[in-house]
Amino acid sequence: MITIVDYGMGNLGAVLNMFKRIGAPAQISSELGAVRSASKLLLPGVGAFDAAMKRINDSGLREVLDHKALVEKVPVMGICLGMQLLTRGSEEGREAGLGWIAADTRRFPALPGLKVPHMGWNLVHPTREHALTRDLPPEARFYFVHSFYVQTDEPSTSLLRCHYGLDFDAAIGQGNVLGAQFHAEKSHRFGMKLLNNFARM
Repeated sequence: MITIVDYGMGNLGAVLNMFKRIGAPAQISSELGAVRSASKLLLPGVGAFDAAMKRINDSGLREVLDHKALVEKVPVMGICLGMQLLTRGSEEGREAGLGWIAADTRRFPALPGLKVPHMGWNLVHPTREHALTRDLPPEARFYFVHSFYVQTDEPSTSLLRCHYGLDFDAAIGQGNVLGAQFHAEKSHRFGMKLLNNFARM
């Protein structure tokens, strides 16, 4: 069972519907018991970094999530803000992130002709082979909406890269912890393929 963690911020219904379309068993829950018993976890997210981390910390989810990711080492995937929460912290706020991946979340710089947020479809290219991105076509493109991007310490953590004024990590992976900056649930057949890969890992 994939548990989509409800901490009050995210496109929960859209993510669940995508898993239903690919025939993967999934549920939405904020209950600590459901999170404890999950075989996989997905952290969606739309909104502010600090608000998200405060909700996770104040709800008691933090201890359970840390145990699942760091001790049990179940597959965990963050989407959009959910991916940024995997890092040590964000230039958007002051709260510490989950810190499961050696990375930081940074603000897009002010560049001529660059509109922020980065919104719309954009191409990605793989940086290494991984089960999450297996069999994605060369023309794979995903739907983005974000004003901040993730910068990893180690290039080997990157799975997909994208260009918008600068090159940034569109998907990352370190052991059982995975992240996708784009909205896979809004990315049609490409997002469906990526979530199908996650469901079958």
